[in-house]
Amino acid sequence: MNTPKHPHRRDGEERTGITLDHLPPDGSLGRVRHFAKGAYLWRPDDVADCIYFLRKGRVMLMTAMPHERPVALNTIEPDQPFGELCLCSVSTATRGTTAHALVESEAFEIKLSTFLPYLHQNHAALDAFMFTLCARLKDACHRIEVMAHRGAEQRLGSLLLRLATSRERQGRVGRMDTVTVSVSHNELAQLGGMSRPHVTVTMGRLRRRGLVHSEGEGVVRVEVASLTDYLGRAHRTGGRKRSSGAGDQPPNRPAGKRTV
Repeated sequence: MNTPKHPHRRDGEERTGITLDHLPPDGSLGRVRHFAKGAYLWRPDDVADCIYFLRKGRVMLMTAMPHERPVALNTIEPDQPFGELCLCSVSTATRGTTAHALVESEAFEIKLSTFLPYLHQNHAALDAFMFTLCARLKDACHRIEVMAHRGAEQRLGSLLLRLATSRERQGRVGRMDTVTVSVSHNELAQLGGMSRPHVTVTMGRLRRRGLVHSEGEGVVRVEVASLTDYLGRAHRTGGRKRSSGAGDQPPNRPAGKRTV
């Protein structure tokens, strides 16, 4: 079959990831599914046999740790694919994660047995899909760097920078830009492996330093240059600024004599 050119790319332009535009417009590859706010698209024990493209709404992917605080793996925005790790699974493999709708959402579901032959025939879609996988791998490496920070300000600040400058969310972001990010304190807690109260306290510190600004519930304006400089200074000083660890706040220690 003839391979169509990427709909958003001209010769010499930068590559982009796979979107709904790479799929047949008649919807013949799969089906549209609707999910109410809070509904699960899949649970840990569900078979990993399909990939999704979000048409509208927002979906969060999370680790499956019923006895621990779950960590958010990714927040999916409209036009983005998710569930792509089904390609790494054997036919009987399960998801091992959860995916739920943050708001009322609509997704296009494609069975793996249909999606793979389509990629083999459509080189533009295959090229874009490979780029998406590489971008997700790069983002996962950056998330590991974020989680490696023990200081709350360093961890949360690094996370906000990643959200503000993410290629998939914002495209090219200059060092002097101010970027508005749609994210709640609860989502930041899940993404950063922190408690929600600790995120609120830490956001207050960053706000007083003029590094972030709240613009209503769930909306944060990030001063990219100022926050980058601040985190750089904190790194050079070895994180000796007054900042508690990124986990839950330690209990207050009673006053008393020092022990040796």
